[in-house]
Amino acid sequence: MNLAGLTTTTTVEFCDDLIRDDVYIGGEYVTGAAAERVSHHLDHVRQLAGQALYANVTSENNFPTGAGIASSASAFAALSLAATSAIGLTLSERELSVLARLGSGSAARSIPSGFVEWHAADKHEDSYAESFAPPEHWALIDLIAVISRAHKATGSTEGHAIAATSPLQAARLQSAPTRIAECKRAILERDFPAFATVVELDSTVMHAVMMTGAPPLFYWQPTTLSVMDHVRRWRAEGLAVCYTIDAGANVHCLCLVSDADLIAARLLQINGIAEVLRAAPGGPAHLIPQSDS
Repeated sequence: MNLAGLTTTTTVEFCDDLIRDDVYIGGEYVTGAAAERVSHHLDHVRQLAGQALYANVTSENNFPTGAGIASSASAFAALSLAATSAIGLTLSERELSVLARLGSGSAARSIPSGFVEWHAADKHEDSYAESFAPPEHWALIDLIAVISRAHKATGSTEGHAIAATSPLQAARLQSAPTRIAECKRAILERDFPAFATVVELDSTVMHAVMMTGAPPLFYWQPTTLSVMDHVRRWRAEGLAVCYTIDAGANVHCLCLVSDADLIAARLLQINGIAEVLRAAPGGPAHLIPQSDS
């Protein structure tokens, strides 16, 4: 589910007088691994365009970066669209999704609109994401319980490498198509109980893999577990809410719009919740007209 309201705004300008890519993230000039990752992605764009120009890149999030709220996915989707447009390329949505995946796997899903499926494939050009339902299909709300704004010590890229060392990873991959099919069906049928079951199962399986890798990764904090417990109890009381957790301590509480205000208020009463971000299903990655920027 792509999110409206939680955004990355990226500007790319290719210049003939630069000797390197200059990268600014959150208003700060960045070097080292972060800048190299951006430049490596721009290399793919330069190769597609048959050009060698370096670029000025500025990127801003209106939500915490590197804290398990898919900032890398949002960032590389925005970078892919901004860079290809700036260098004069016109790519289809599928081609943009394929390109974005090279920067961050999850960025493939941040290109299309609404509810999205990412297709696994053996060939690079066949692994892309596409929308299977528009944002207005289901009035879901993502209430993100922010427990920590700190940049996590181990990022998603490193986490993927560690996952391969877990004895549970093979079982997770083998069973993934079944969970994807169940989740897609639940969304298309607006079946919240079935949706909650598969979403929470998939989240727990992913964290079980990370916890059993070498070295083990424990992203959950005590407040994370508290939110999970509260969400399960609220659902037992009749509220339509479930949780999922990315590679971080913060908890995404997915609920029906009719229950969102009550659940947000309850989340803020839990000790350790710094704030609650709110987002509905959103549209695709898009260019911002210069006059509106």
